[in-house]
Amino acid sequence: MAFAFNSVDWRTKNPLTRFTGSLPRPAYFQDAFADYDAGRITKACLLKIQDAAVKDTIKRLEGTGQDLVTDGEQRSSSFATYPLTDTLGGTGLPQNLGVGPDSFCISFADGHTRQLPYLTSGPFKYNTYAYDNFALSRKFATKPMKCTVISPSMMYMIYPSNNPIQSYPKENFIKDLILECVKDIRGCFAAGAKRVSIDFTDGRMAAQDLNLLDTFIDLNNKVLSNFTAEERKDIGVHTADVPYHALLPSLFRINAGYFLIQMASETEKEEALEDIGANLRFDADGVKHVAFIGVMNTLNPHLESPEEIRDVLLLAAKHIGEDQLGATDDCGFSPFSIDHKPKYGGADFAREIAFMKIANRVTGVVLANECLDYTCRGAQQQ
Repeated sequence: MAFAFNSVDWRTKNPLTRFTGSLPRPAYFQDAFADYDAGRITKACLLKIQDAAVKDTIKRLEGTGQDLVTDGEQRSSSFATYPLTDTLGGTGLPQNLGVGPDSFCISFADGHTRQLPYLTSGPFKYNTYAYDNFALSRKFATKPMKCTVISPSMMYMIYPSNNPIQSYPKENFIKDLILECVKDIRGCFAAGAKRVSIDFTDGRMAAQDLNLLDTFIDLNNKVLSNFTAEERKDIGVHTADVPYHALLPSLFRINAGYFLIQMASETEKEEALEDIGANLRFDADGVKHVAFIGVMNTLNPHLESPEEIRDVLLLAAKHIGEDQLGATDDCGFSPFSIDHKPKYGGADFAREIAFMKIANRVTGVVLANECLDYTCRGAQQQ
Protein backbone atom coordinates (compact mmCIF):
# COMPACT_ATOMS: atom_id res chain seq x y z
CA MET A 1 0.00 0.00 0.00
CA ALA A 2 1.23 3.51 -0.77
CA PHE A 3 0.55 6.39 1.57
CA ALA A 4 -3.19 6.60 2.12
CA PHE A 5 -3.16 9.95 0.40
CA ASN A 6 -3.68 8.13 -2.90
CA SER A 7 -7.37 9.02 -2.63
CA VAL A 8 -9.35 10.92 -5.24
CA ASP A 9 -10.22 13.58 -2.66
CA TRP A 10 -8.07 16.68 -3.41
CA ARG A 11 -7.12 16.72 0.28
CA THR A 12 -5.45 13.33 -0.13
CA LYS A 13 -4.31 13.61 -3.71
CA ASN A 14 -1.22 11.61 -4.66
CA PRO A 15 1.39 12.62 -3.81
CA LEU A 16 0.50 14.09 -0.43
CA THR A 17 3.12 16.74 0.10
CA ARG A 18 2.59 20.19 1.52
CA PHE A 19 4.54 23.42 1.28
CA THR A 20 4.93 25.12 4.66
CA GLY A 21 4.50 28.67 3.41
CA SER A 22 7.19 31.31 2.98
CA LEU A 23 9.82 31.82 0.28
CA PRO A 24 12.74 34.26 0.07
CA ARG A 25 11.68 37.62 -1.32
CA PRO A 26 13.69 38.71 -4.38
CA ALA A 27 16.40 41.25 -3.59
CA TYR A 28 14.60 43.94 -5.59
CA PHE A 29 11.48 43.36 -3.49
CA GLN A 30 13.40 43.61 -0.22
CA ASP A 31 14.85 46.89 -1.48
CA ALA A 32 11.28 48.08 -2.13
CA PHE A 33 10.29 47.30 1.47
CA ALA A 34 13.24 49.41 2.65
CA ASP A 35 12.29 52.22 0.25
CA TYR A 36 8.70 52.14 1.53
CA ASP A 37 9.91 52.38 5.14
CA ALA A 38 12.09 55.33 4.18
CA GLY A 39 9.22 57.10 2.40
CA ARG A 40 10.88 56.91 -1.01
CA ILE A 41 7.97 55.02 -2.61
CA THR A 42 4.22 54.96 -1.98
CA LYS A 43 2.19 51.99 -0.78
CA ALA A 44 0.61 51.78 -4.24
CA CYS A 45 4.08 51.40 -5.74
CA LEU A 46 4.98 48.75 -3.17
CA LEU A 47 1.81 46.81 -4.04
CA LYS A 48 2.76 46.75 -7.73
CA ILE A 49 6.18 45.35 -6.85
CA GLN A 50 4.51 42.84 -4.53
CA ASP A 51 2.25 41.72 -7.37
CA ALA A 52 5.25 41.04 -9.59
CA ALA A 53 6.99 38.99 -6.89
CA VAL A 54 3.81 37.06 -6.06
CA LYS A 55 3.02 36.32 -9.71
CA ASP A 56 6.52 34.89 -10.23
CA THR A 57 6.34 32.95 -6.94
CA ILE A 58 3.04 31.24 -7.74
CA LYS A 59 3.99 30.46 -11.34
CA ARG A 60 7.23 28.81 -10.24
CA LEU A 61 5.60 26.94 -7.34
CA GLU A 62 3.03 25.52 -9.71
CA GLY A 63 5.89 24.42 -11.94
CA THR A 64 7.38 22.29 -9.15
CA GLY A 65 4.40 19.92 -9.21
CA GLN A 66 3.17 21.08 -5.80
CA ASP A 67 -0.60 20.54 -5.79
CA LEU A 68 -1.46 23.23 -3.22
CA VAL A 69 0.51 26.45 -3.65
CA THR A 70 0.91 29.67 -1.68
CA ASP A 71 2.02 33.20 -2.49
CA GLY A 72 5.19 32.53 -0.49
CA GLU A 73 3.97 35.04 2.11
CA GLN A 74 5.60 37.67 -0.10
CA ARG A 75 3.25 40.41 1.08
CA SER A 76 3.72 39.81 4.84
CA SER A 77 6.12 41.75 7.04
CA SER A 78 6.76 38.38 8.70
CA PHE A 79 4.97 35.22 9.74
CA ALA A 80 4.39 36.69 13.23
CA THR A 81 3.89 40.41 12.58
CA TYR A 82 1.64 40.53 9.52
CA PRO A 83 -1.44 41.27 11.73
CA LEU A 84 0.41 44.11 13.45
CA THR A 85 2.54 46.09 10.99
CA ASP A 86 3.10 46.51 7.25
CA THR A 87 6.89 46.23 7.47
CA LEU A 88 9.58 45.05 9.85
CA GLY A 89 10.62 48.69 10.12
CA GLY A 90 7.33 49.49 11.82
CA THR A 91 5.47 51.29 9.04
CA GLY A 92 1.74 50.87 9.66
CA LEU A 93 2.10 50.00 13.36
CA PRO A 94 -1.18 50.91 15.14
CA GLN A 95 -1.14 53.53 17.88
CA ASN A 96 -1.90 50.99 20.62
CA LEU A 97 1.24 48.97 19.88
CA GLY A 98 4.78 49.89 20.85
CA VAL A 99 8.34 48.58 20.78
CA GLY A 100 10.59 48.72 23.83
CA PRO A 101 11.49 46.95 27.09
CA ASP A 102 8.08 45.23 27.26
CA SER A 103 8.52 43.72 23.79
CA PHE A 104 8.76 39.94 23.65
CA CYS A 105 11.96 38.64 22.01
CA ILE A 106 11.93 35.55 19.78
CA SER A 107 15.14 33.53 19.32
CA PHE A 108 15.68 31.40 16.22
CA ALA A 109 17.76 28.31 15.44
CA ASP A 110 20.20 30.23 13.25
CA GLY A 111 21.08 32.55 16.14
CA HIS A 112 19.18 35.72 15.24
CA THR A 113 16.44 37.29 17.34
CA ARG A 114 13.33 39.36 16.58
CA GLN A 115 11.09 41.50 18.76
CA LEU A 116 7.31 41.55 18.77
CA PRO A 117 5.52 44.84 19.38
CA TYR A 118 3.69 45.03 22.70
CA LEU A 119 0.14 46.13 23.40
CA THR A 120 -0.31 49.47 25.21
CA SER A 121 -4.12 49.65 25.29
CA GLY A 122 -7.21 47.77 24.18
CA PRO A 123 -9.04 46.57 22.32
CA PHE A 124 -6.82 44.18 20.39
CA LYS A 125 -7.59 44.03 16.66
CA TYR A 126 -5.60 42.82 13.68
CA ASN A 127 -4.32 45.57 11.44
CA THR A 128 -4.10 43.16 8.49
CA TYR A 129 -5.58 39.69 8.13
CA ALA A 130 -3.91 36.85 6.25
CA TYR A 131 -6.96 36.70 4.02
CA ASP A 132 -6.38 40.32 2.94
CA ASN A 133 -3.04 39.32 1.41
CA PHE A 134 -4.44 36.01 0.14
CA ALA A 135 -7.26 37.78 -1.74
CA LEU A 136 -4.72 39.97 -3.55
CA SER A 137 -2.69 36.92 -4.62
CA ARG A 138 -5.40 34.40 -5.54
CA LYS A 139 -5.91 35.83 -9.04
CA PHE A 140 -2.41 34.72 -10.09
CA ALA A 141 -2.95 31.03 -9.30
CA THR A 142 -4.25 28.25 -11.54
CA LYS A 143 -3.94 25.58 -8.83
CA PRO A 144 -5.67 25.45 -5.42
CA MET A 145 -4.02 27.53 -2.71
CA LYS A 146 -3.42 27.24 1.01
CA CYS A 147 -2.77 30.02 3.50
CA THR A 148 -0.83 30.38 6.75
CA VAL A 149 -1.99 32.30 9.82
CA ILE A 150 -0.19 33.10 13.04
CA SER A 151 -1.11 31.18 16.18
CA PRO A 152 -3.08 32.76 19.02
CA SER A 153 -0.27 31.67 21.33
CA MET A 154 2.26 33.85 19.49
CA MET A 155 -0.09 36.83 19.59
CA TYR A 156 -0.66 36.11 23.29
CA MET A 157 2.93 37.24 23.88
CA ILE A 158 2.22 40.85 22.85
CA TYR A 159 0.31 41.45 26.10
CA PRO A 160 2.81 42.93 28.59
CA SER A 161 3.09 40.34 31.35
CA ASN A 162 5.13 42.55 33.69
CA ASN A 163 2.97 45.65 33.26
CA PRO A 164 -0.68 44.60 32.87
CA ILE A 165 -2.94 47.14 31.19
CA GLN A 166 -5.32 48.30 33.93
CA SER A 167 -8.05 49.38 31.54
CA TYR A 168 -7.78 46.18 29.50
CA PRO A 169 -7.37 43.05 31.67
CA LYS A 170 -5.69 40.00 30.14
CA GLU A 171 -8.93 38.00 30.14
CA ASN A 172 -10.54 40.65 27.92
CA PHE A 173 -7.51 40.59 25.66
CA ILE A 174 -7.72 36.78 25.33
CA LYS A 175 -11.39 36.96 24.32
CA ASP A 176 -10.57 39.48 21.60
CA LEU A 177 -7.51 37.45 20.56
CA ILE A 178 -9.58 34.28 20.03
CA LEU A 179 -12.15 36.20 17.98
CA GLU A 180 -9.45 37.72 15.75
CA CYS A 181 -7.74 34.38 15.14
CA VAL A 182 -11.04 32.70 14.24
CA LYS A 183 -11.88 35.60 11.92
CA ASP A 184 -8.49 35.25 10.22
CA ILE A 185 -8.96 31.54 9.53
CA ARG A 186 -12.58 31.85 8.38
CA GLY A 187 -11.63 34.74 6.13
CA CYS A 188 -8.95 32.63 4.43
CA PHE A 189 -11.45 29.89 3.63
CA ALA A 190 -14.00 32.46 2.44
CA ALA A 191 -11.36 33.98 0.13
CA GLY A 192 -10.77 30.58 -1.49
CA ALA A 193 -8.06 28.86 0.54
CA LYS A 194 -8.39 25.06 0.52
CA ARG A 195 -6.24 24.61 3.61
CA VAL A 196 -5.09 26.88 6.42
CA SER A 197 -2.00 26.23 8.56
CA ILE A 198 -1.50 27.78 11.99
CA ASP A 199 2.14 28.74 12.57
CA PHE A 200 2.90 27.32 16.01
CA THR A 201 6.68 27.69 15.93
CA ASP A 202 6.23 29.51 19.24
CA GLY A 203 5.71 26.04 20.73
CA ARG A 204 9.48 25.86 21.14
CA MET A 205 9.36 28.77 23.58
CA ALA A 206 7.09 26.81 25.89
CA ALA A 207 8.62 23.34 25.54
CA GLN A 208 10.52 23.71 28.83
CA ASP A 209 7.69 25.47 30.68
CA LEU A 210 4.75 23.10 31.12
CA ASN A 211 2.43 25.79 32.46
CA LEU A 212 3.08 28.04 29.46
CA LEU A 213 2.80 25.06 27.11
CA ASP A 214 -0.60 24.20 28.59
CA THR A 215 -1.67 27.80 28.04
CA PHE A 216 -0.49 27.69 24.42
CA ILE A 217 -2.27 24.38 23.70
CA ASP A 218 -5.45 25.67 25.32
CA LEU A 219 -5.43 28.89 23.26
CA ASN A 220 -5.06 26.97 20.01
CA ASN A 221 -7.82 24.54 20.94
CA LYS A 222 -10.13 27.43 21.89
CA VAL A 223 -9.68 28.79 18.38
CA LEU A 224 -10.20 25.36 16.79
CA SER A 225 -13.34 24.72 18.87
CA ASN A 226 -15.07 27.29 16.66
CA PHE A 227 -14.79 24.94 13.67
CA THR A 228 -16.52 21.67 12.87
CA ALA A 229 -14.60 18.41 12.58
CA GLU A 230 -15.05 18.56 8.79
CA GLU A 231 -13.56 22.08 8.72
CA ARG A 232 -10.67 21.08 10.99
CA LYS A 233 -9.56 18.40 8.52
CA ASP A 234 -8.23 21.33 6.52
CA ILE A 235 -6.74 23.29 9.43
CA GLY A 236 -3.21 22.32 10.44
CA VAL A 237 -0.42 23.31 12.80
CA HIS A 238 3.25 23.91 11.96
CA THR A 239 6.04 23.49 14.50
CA ALA A 240 9.82 23.64 14.27
CA ASP A 241 13.07 23.99 16.23
CA VAL A 242 11.78 22.18 19.30
CA PRO A 243 13.07 19.38 21.55
CA TYR A 244 10.40 16.86 20.60
CA HIS A 245 10.80 14.74 23.71
CA ALA A 246 9.64 17.84 25.64
CA LEU A 247 6.87 18.91 23.28
CA LEU A 248 5.32 15.51 22.65
CA PRO A 249 2.68 14.33 23.43
CA SER A 250 1.39 17.83 24.26
CA LEU A 251 1.53 18.91 20.61
CA PHE A 252 -0.98 16.25 19.62
CA ARG A 253 -3.47 17.46 22.21
CA ILE A 254 -4.25 20.13 19.59
CA ASN A 255 -7.42 19.17 17.73
CA ALA A 256 -6.13 20.06 14.28
CA GLY A 257 -6.41 17.87 11.20
CA TYR A 258 -2.72 17.84 10.29
CA PHE A 259 0.73 18.84 11.53
CA LEU A 260 3.73 20.17 9.60
CA ILE A 261 6.72 19.00 11.62
CA GLN A 262 10.40 19.95 11.27
CA MET A 263 12.42 16.74 10.90
CA ALA A 264 15.15 17.07 8.24
CA SER A 265 17.44 18.92 10.65
CA GLU A 266 16.53 16.68 13.60
CA THR A 267 19.62 14.88 14.95
CA GLU A 268 17.68 12.02 16.60
CA LYS A 269 15.36 11.45 13.69
CA GLU A 270 14.18 7.89 14.28
CA GLU A 271 13.47 8.48 17.96
CA ALA A 272 11.40 11.56 17.07
CA LEU A 273 9.52 9.67 14.35
CA GLU A 274 8.74 6.89 16.81
CA ASP A 275 7.40 9.46 19.29
CA ILE A 276 5.23 11.02 16.59
CA GLY A 277 3.80 7.65 15.59
CA ALA A 278 3.06 6.78 19.21
CA ASN A 279 1.26 10.06 19.93
CA LEU A 280 -0.71 10.84 16.77
CA ARG A 281 -4.42 10.53 17.44
CA PHE A 282 -6.99 8.73 15.33
CA ASP A 283 -9.76 10.79 16.90
CA ALA A 284 -8.88 14.37 17.83
CA ASP A 285 -12.39 15.55 18.62
CA GLY A 286 -13.68 14.05 15.39
CA VAL A 287 -10.63 14.33 13.10
CA LYS A 288 -7.71 11.99 12.41
CA HIS A 289 -4.27 13.52 12.72
CA VAL A 290 -1.92 13.48 9.72
CA ALA A 291 1.81 14.19 10.21
CA PHE A 292 3.66 15.92 7.38
CA ILE A 293 7.32 15.19 8.09
CA GLY A 294 9.97 17.78 7.21
CA VAL A 295 12.28 16.35 4.53
CA MET A 296 13.96 19.64 3.54
CA ASN A 297 16.30 21.65 5.75
CA THR A 298 15.33 25.20 4.85
CA LEU A 299 18.30 26.71 6.72
CA ASN A 300 20.88 24.77 4.70
CA PRO A 301 21.60 25.39 1.00
CA HIS A 302 22.37 21.69 0.51
CA LEU A 303 19.96 20.38 -2.12
CA GLU A 304 18.41 17.13 -0.87
CA SER A 305 17.98 14.57 -3.64
CA PRO A 306 14.65 12.85 -4.34
CA GLU A 307 16.29 9.60 -3.21
CA GLU A 308 17.26 11.13 0.16
CA ILE A 309 13.68 12.32 0.61
CA ARG A 310 12.35 8.90 -0.32
CA ASP A 311 14.55 7.26 2.30
CA VAL A 312 13.40 9.61 5.07
CA LEU A 313 9.77 8.84 4.25
CA LEU A 314 10.39 5.09 4.17
CA LEU A 315 12.00 5.40 7.60
CA ALA A 316 9.01 7.41 8.81
CA ALA A 317 6.61 4.78 7.44
CA LYS A 318 8.10 2.27 9.87
CA HIS A 319 6.71 4.30 12.77
CA ILE A 320 3.78 6.28 11.34
CA GLY A 321 0.76 4.74 9.64
CA GLU A 322 0.70 5.45 5.92
CA ASP A 323 -2.77 6.98 6.24
CA GLN A 324 -1.29 9.52 8.66
CA LEU A 325 1.95 10.34 6.87
CA GLY A 326 3.01 13.04 4.41
CA ALA A 327 6.00 15.22 3.51
CA THR A 328 6.76 18.91 3.92
CA ASP A 329 9.67 21.30 4.51
CA ASP A 330 11.18 21.88 7.95
CA CYS A 331 9.95 25.44 8.05
CA GLY A 332 9.24 28.38 5.81
CA PHE A 333 12.23 29.25 3.65
CA SER A 334 12.14 32.90 4.66
CA PRO A 335 9.58 33.97 7.29
CA PHE A 336 10.76 37.61 7.32
CA SER A 337 10.37 40.19 4.55
CA ILE A 338 13.93 41.44 5.02
CA ASP A 339 16.17 38.37 4.97
CA HIS A 340 19.43 38.57 3.01
CA LYS A 341 20.21 34.86 3.42
CA PRO A 342 23.98 35.06 4.10
CA LYS A 343 24.29 31.25 4.42
CA TYR A 344 23.03 30.97 0.86
CA GLY A 345 25.10 33.82 -0.50
CA GLY A 346 22.12 36.07 -1.08
CA ALA A 347 18.34 36.15 -1.27
CA ASP A 348 18.06 35.56 -5.01
CA PHE A 349 20.20 32.40 -4.92
CA ALA A 350 18.29 31.20 -1.85
CA ARG A 351 15.07 31.68 -3.80
CA GLU A 352 16.35 29.53 -6.67
CA ILE A 353 17.45 26.78 -4.29
CA ALA A 354 14.05 26.84 -2.54
CA PHE A 355 12.17 26.07 -5.76
CA MET A 356 14.62 23.27 -6.54
CA LYS A 357 14.17 21.78 -3.07
CA ILE A 358 10.39 21.84 -3.40
CA ALA A 359 10.52 20.12 -6.81
CA ASN A 360 12.79 17.42 -5.36
CA ARG A 361 10.40 16.94 -2.44
CA VAL A 362 7.50 16.31 -4.80
CA THR A 363 9.57 13.78 -6.77
CA GLY A 364 10.85 12.14 -3.59
CA VAL A 365 7.31 11.49 -2.38
CA VAL A 366 6.47 9.81 -5.70
CA LEU A 367 9.51 7.55 -5.27
CA ALA A 368 8.45 6.68 -1.72
CA ASN A 369 4.96 5.83 -2.90
CA GLU A 370 6.37 3.55 -5.58
CA CYS A 371 8.49 1.69 -3.00
CA LEU A 372 5.57 1.26 -0.62
CA ASP A 373 3.30 0.10 -3.46
CA TYR A 374 5.91 -2.49 -4.47
CA THR A 375 6.37 -3.67 -0.88
CA CYS A 376 2.64 -4.04 -0.40
CA ARG A 377 2.17 -5.98 -3.65
CA GLY A 378 5.01 -8.32 -2.67
CA ALA A 379 3.47 -8.96 0.73
CA GLN A 380 0.10 -9.68 -0.84
CA GLN A 381 1.62 -12.17 -3.30
CA GLN A 382 3.29 -14.03 -0.44
